[in-house]
Amino acid sequence: MRFMVGCFKYASDERVPVRSPKKRTPMSRLKLLQIALIAFGVAFCSVYPLAIIWPSGWAWHDGPPTASHYFMMIVGIYATLGIFLIRASRDPISHRSLIDFTIWSSVVHALIMAIQSYSAGAHMGHMLGDVPALLLVAAVLGGLTYSGGTTNDG
Repeated sequence: MRFMVGCFKYASDERVPVRSPKKRTPMSRLKLLQIALIAFGVAFCSVYPLAIIWPSGWAWHDGPPTASHYFMMIVGIYATLGIFLIRASRDPISHRSLIDFTIWSSVVHALIMAIQSYSAGAHMGHMLGDVPALLLVAAVLGGLTYSGGTTNDG
């Protein structure tokens, strides 16, 4: 009796791994979704440092990030969402509503910011910063969640 663990085959009576000859399995959509959830979770937790490094692309006010109460609320919301995305990476199927919220709130937030970038006040840096970043989040999570269906395969 043989069973698979990752790329290794084990006989039930022996513990010596036997590699399949040059057989590589493509990474499953579920695994890619888990990686994306972790990556975007970390990115959402990094909004504050991004505003320090590149204020014209991530902050909507002059001065340090702490100079705006609004911005600090956004940092708190995105850091919380980031932590929950990282937690959701363990079992994305069970956290589908959180993933859906992340997709659609990212689209709405990006569209509002894109429109506001064209208003007076010279916020065009956001068209190269947080606007495309949020659209990327929505596109990747949406593509991995909805195209072909997410299954609980390897």
